[in-house]
Amino acid sequence: MTSTHAFWLAGRQVTGEDSFDVTSPWDGRVVGTVSVPTDAQIEGAVAAAYAVRDEFAATPAHVRAAALDHVSRRLVERTEEIARLISAENGKPMKWARGEVGRAVSVFRFAAEEARRFNGGEAQRLDTDLGGQGRLAFTRRFPKGVVLGIAPFNFPLNLCAHKIAPAIAAGAPIILKPAPATPLSGLIIGDLLAETELPAGSWSILPVPNDKMPALVQDERLPVISFTGSEKVGYAIMDSVPRKHCTLELGGNGAAVVLADFASDEDLDWAATRIATFSNYQGGQSCISVQRVIADASVYERLLPRIVAAVENQVTGDPNDDATDVGPLVSEDAAKRVETWVDEAVAAGAALLAGGKRDGASYAPTVLTDVPADVTLSCEEVFGPVLTVQKVDGEAAAFAAVNDSKYGLQAGVFTHDLQTAFRAHRALEVGGVVVGDVPSYRADQMPYGGVKQSGVGREGVKFAMDDYTYERVMVLTGISL
Repeated sequence: MTSTHAFWLAGRQVTGEDSFDVTSPWDGRVVGTVSVPTDAQIEGAVAAAYAVRDEFAATPAHVRAAALDHVSRRLVERTEEIARLISAENGKPMKWARGEVGRAVSVFRFAAEEARRFNGGEAQRLDTDLGGQGRLAFTRRFPKGVVLGIAPFNFPLNLCAHKIAPAIAAGAPIILKPAPATPLSGLIIGDLLAETELPAGSWSILPVPNDKMPALVQDERLPVISFTGSEKVGYAIMDSVPRKHCTLELGGNGAAVVLADFASDEDLDWAATRIATFSNYQGGQSCISVQRVIADASVYERLLPRIVAAVENQVTGDPNDDATDVGPLVSEDAAKRVETWVDEAVAAGAALLAGGKRDGASYAPTVLTDVPADVTLSCEEVFGPVLTVQKVDGEAAAFAAVNDSKYGLQAGVFTHDLQTAFRAHRALEVGGVVVGDVPSYRADQMPYGGVKQSGVGREGVKFAMDDYTYERVMVLTGISL
């Protein structure tokens, strides 16, 4: 790691006039100093992306695919270095940081594959009516224009990859803003892109301060915005630019439903282990981490102690230690917020069965029951290592409890019954239903996104490419069909 980090402007590494320090949430040490682009440099990046948009859209697929393949390979080669960078700036335990690099490797590889097969065209004969005789419609997809990608801190490499890789695959120039708390992992993607032959101006990675973002969001040369982050900020962006195309990946309060047929000791041990792991991985700072467990009354008394024991077995501490499961939150303020919400719930009558303690930016893995429906912990996304468990009578009550939320990102349903799985898929108001596991499963090639206040649009490489492009039809006349 170097002590000072330049940013990437139209494929070139440059510095601005100001800088800021990136600190570790674990021990407060300075991980690196990042240069901040000036207003003129931001304008230069936008102008370059806008100017190159037609050229980049016409770039041969093999050129874009080769660049994406190159980034994928180079991420593999630098896995340990990049994982340590993620852990240093984010506080993520090394086991999860290495996994994040592995996922980014896949994202760029998937994007390379999609670049090769995307936009192959679809022909439709129009002579199904007399007026269409001799006519053939041919449809292709074209980029909507420059993409403004805004990434969050919790997956500082992979969620940058989910903005950049689909844009390049689709031939859309992109300006990426990494999160202010964790910009280093995003900037390192620039190191790898700079080794490719992509057109100058087709990508920039700018650690723009949050107070400079409204002007970028409003810029008419950036017609597509892909944002991952909080509900409040995401909808403020969309409301401010109603004529732009916005993809919003926002919050959730993921529910894991354990139904009556998932009742053997082996079943309950599996469910408890998965729930404990994925309510606490990334310090609970994942929008699909398990926040709520909804258990059928017939299994509740046997499941609850298993969950508590599995949560208490989570190893907390130094993220550099390979044995650590749960590291700090991104900041002490984030941990204080979680502490406030848990304390509020306990004061209102919730039973605290594990955790509930804060140490600086770290918060102990926590389990509560009997949480009142009107406290903040029940209504909002906790984004911390906190789990609530409730008892319900039957499948219908369980599914109603899942839907009793303003969020609708993903849900997990522990059942062995195929008919139940299909009923869950139909009934649950979420973007994804994971059967036999927690809601925290995400494959980077699948469609990913939510309903209700969890956002609009879908990520997953192919689906993001669809969001970044539009269909354009060409009608051929006088064709012998």
